[in-house]
Amino acid sequence: MRIRVVDIAKDFGRTGALRGANLDIRDSELIALLGPSGSGKTTLLRVIAGLEIPKSGKVFFDDHDATAVPVQQRRIGFVFQNYALFKHMTVIDNIAYGLRVLPGAQRPSKTLIRNRAEELLKLVQLSGLGKRYPRQLSGGQQQRVALARALAVEPRVLLLDEPFGALDAKVRKDLRRWLRELHDCTGHTTVFVTHDQDEALELADRVAILNLGKVEQVGKPDEVYDNPGSAFVMSFVGDTSSLPVEFDGTRLLHEGQPLNATFGAVRGGRCRLYVRPRDIVLSVPGADRLPATIVSIHRTAAGRRAQIAVGRAATIIEAEIDIAAEITSGEPIGLSFAKGRVFPE
Repeated sequence: MRIRVVDIAKDFGRTGALRGANLDIRDSELIALLGPSGSGKTTLLRVIAGLEIPKSGKVFFDDHDATAVPVQQRRIGFVFQNYALFKHMTVIDNIAYGLRVLPGAQRPSKTLIRNRAEELLKLVQLSGLGKRYPRQLSGGQQQRVALARALAVEPRVLLLDEPFGALDAKVRKDLRRWLRELHDCTGHTTVFVTHDQDEALELADRVAILNLGKVEQVGKPDEVYDNPGSAFVMSFVGDTSSLPVEFDGTRLLHEGQPLNATFGAVRGGRCRLYVRPRDIVLSVPGADRLPATIVSIHRTAAGRRAQIAVGRAATIIEAEIDIAAEITSGEPIGLSFAKGRVFPE
């Protein structure tokens, strides 16, 4: 099912949670809503679900205006971060709950409900655990049960609010792969909220980046990472350092020294150069390189990084360095850039 969010605004008291948000979600895609705390991503998810009523704007399911449709009639599967399982019910009864509370005319027979719950238990790879209670499962297993329960009512769209937020890093990574496989198997239109960039980039077909109640950019993971549309997107998605620069009409300058690289279209005046750590090139000092000093070096999971003080203002940036490079703190170096992006200040 396709979902269109058109000019949605939502206030909580004097706080504007959404300020004219627009988003087109394609049929059967898995899309991530990514943004910092307070950006409006969870509010937008709840508006789509019908759990929040917008101040203005509309929500369309396919070509039908669903803005005023009650949540019970939207056929939404919603999965919460804290699982929200019934502690007094077994796993199989938790999964079957949504079917058992359907109105009489819509409710399947007990046999069909049982069979459906067993099928879903197998789908989420928990066969044989139907008689256990939530307290007897790990956090990752409980989240799978919550997802199976959401799927039981055959929703038109699946909404997940930080589904892995309460889990440790290793379990999160495993469940990300599993959720991607499950989505490819079921084909549901799926929208999930996360503040974890790696999660969004690895899992989603497209990523919608929210900032201050608006959708700032939407695109495939490679698009939003490699071609950010604003300084906010560049600095929020992936590790980034920045330097104050100035464009004199022909050259980009830092503290009066030209940068010998091309950074795309640049407007005149003061702006900032944003660069990824991997795109910063360290070499010996020279006339065609920015003067800098190594401040510190630290180990990361992927290699080593150096904190570097650049120019007279000693602006700190961070660069990846070769694991075998013989560089020490306090050493003067020269900087150049393989690529970067320039945005107005």
